[in-house]
Amino acid sequence: MSEEKTHFRKAFNSPYLSSADIVEPTILTIKYVALEPDKTKKTKDKFNTAYFTEKEIREGEPLKPMILNATNSRTMKGLTKTPFIEDWSNTPVTVYVDNNVKHMGSIVEGLRISTEPPRIKKDELTKSLTKKWGNAVAAYKRDKNFNAIEKHMIISDENKELIKKEAE
Repeated sequence: MSEEKTHFRKAFNSPYLSSADIVEPTILTIKYVALEPDKTKKTKDKFNTAYFTEKEIREGEPLKPMILNATNSRTMKGLTKTPFIEDWSNTPVTVYVDNNVKHMGSIVEGLRISTEPPRIKKDELTKSLTKKWGNAVAAYKRDKNFNAIEKHMIISDENKELIKKEAE
């Protein structure tokens, strides 16, 4: 019989994702990052705040935004090859709990973003995937390249040529 346990920090109801929310390394996709005031209203500080495309961390449990501290912001810069938070959108990341984070002179649990991009299996784009194919044609027509499409799908050279022709 598997027993789910409750992390003591769940009682403190933070508006942000915390180590109490992550029970194992979790792959999430950053929708966007914004520089925002502290939602806890404990400080007047502004934080790099990551919002995710996923709506739930687990079934029935809403996914909260994550404060990107200096370490996680440097990791994002490394993963995206840009220091600008506006360019960090649509980045898949692995969030995990580090049990050895220094915070105000103490060692605590903290969230970290892995410096390694997550290994995500992508499906191959074929004409039989009608809706995705149509979206790919529209994206190619808009962008004149396959960058946005290849973030989500594998495309053969043959299918790239077909998409180019359909986009004309």
